[in-house]
Amino acid sequence: MKKVDHIGIAVRSINEVLPYYTETLGCPLLKIEEVESQKVRVAFIDAGNIKLELLEPMDRAGAVYKFIEKRGEGIHHIAFGVDDIESRMKELRDNGVQLLSEHANPGAGGALVAFLHPKSSNGVLYELCEKH
Repeated sequence: MKKVDHIGIAVRSINEVLPYYTETLGCPLLKIEEVESQKVRVAFIDAGNIKLELLEPMDRAGAVYKFIEKRGEGIHHIAFGVDDIESRMKELRDNGVQLLSEHANPGAGGALVAFLHPKSSNGVLYELCEKH
């Protein structure tokens, strides 16, 4: 793992919570985009030494929607930056870590992403994130 790349925060509505981050906290909005593969709308917030990724579900079938329904809004995942996601996934699998997918998937900002199952990481959802 290179570093913590971002912290994902599940929200019902980016438009409703964005003023808290940009006006109250004074953190700049970097961009907003839709990630079809994850069924989320994403806002990237610059929080100085780390980014915050606000995750708004685009439909009821997505994991973020289900997360909010079960647990409410809040921290969803912590993402680690990696150089070679597929080899890191293999290494983790070889060490007994359960992953949520067999291969990396397209994520926000053009990154490749994969998630570690929370059952393998003491209840925390971790994301591997390879940026080009």
